Amino acid sequence: MIGFLVKKTFFDLWDNMLRIVLLNLGCIASAAIPVFLPLIIPVPVLAIAVFSAGMLWAGVYLCAAAISLKAISDYGVFGFADFWANLKESWPAGIVFGIIMLFFFAIARIAIPFYLDMESMTGLLFAAIIFWPLLTALLSFQFYPAIRARLDTRPVKICKKCFIIFFDNPAFAVFSLLYIIVTLALSLILAAVLPGPAGALLFLDEALRLQLLKYDWLEANFSAETYKRQSIPWEKILAGEREKTGTRTLKNFIFPWKD
Repeated sequence: MIGFLVKKTFFDLWDNMLRIVLLNLGCIASAAIPVFLPLIIPVPVLAIAVFSAGMLWAGVYLCAAAISLKAISDYGVFGFADFWANLKESWPAGIVFGIIMLFFFAIARIAIPFYLDMESMTGLLFAAIIFWPLLTALLSFQFYPAIRARLDTRPVKICKKCFIIFFDNPAFAVFSLLYIIVTLALSLILAAVLPGPAGALLFLDEALRLQLLKYDWLEANFSAETYKRQSIPWEKILAGEREKTGTRTLKNFIFPWKD
């Protein structure tokens, strides 16, 4: 399943490169608000307010982008009108996502360094106690935009389903987070707008979509024996997806019109 997930993500990214680039440019512009604007504001309170507002906007933008990218995962496309409609639709859940990101930032930037600066076993213990729940939350809430796009519009329900997805698929969640980290790191190192944040969001939506296919199969074939990871017939579940996605050669990628 992992191999197919990576392949389909790459195919969809390649086929929709312009849309991904435009979404990434929007991500960069959105990130500039909390990252750079506070640095040029001399009033600390105002700088914090701008940073917080920027994080809230980033949450809204990421949720809107995820809803738009869902169309690509489902073998479709989206237009500018669709994105603006998604932006208006996603703002309540996006604001909550921004608040969650603010909370994570405060924990990572303030709470953990505070205890580490104590330079004692007590401080190290408290830092560790905070770190592991934070890591669990990060592994869970990476799916927040995708869940908003596919499963629910209510923030409380979205948060609940984030934890359900993680605790039911912990190894997969770890792989997904590592994939996202590598994707974003490569984008920064290469100073490229591909795959970028939109590419990461596309991967997460593709990942959630395939997991939902698994749950559909389990619902139709549930038993104590079948609910074992090694018993899930991914080849059977993904047969239709493989047929839709197809295979390509290097020539197909560079000269698709010659098929």
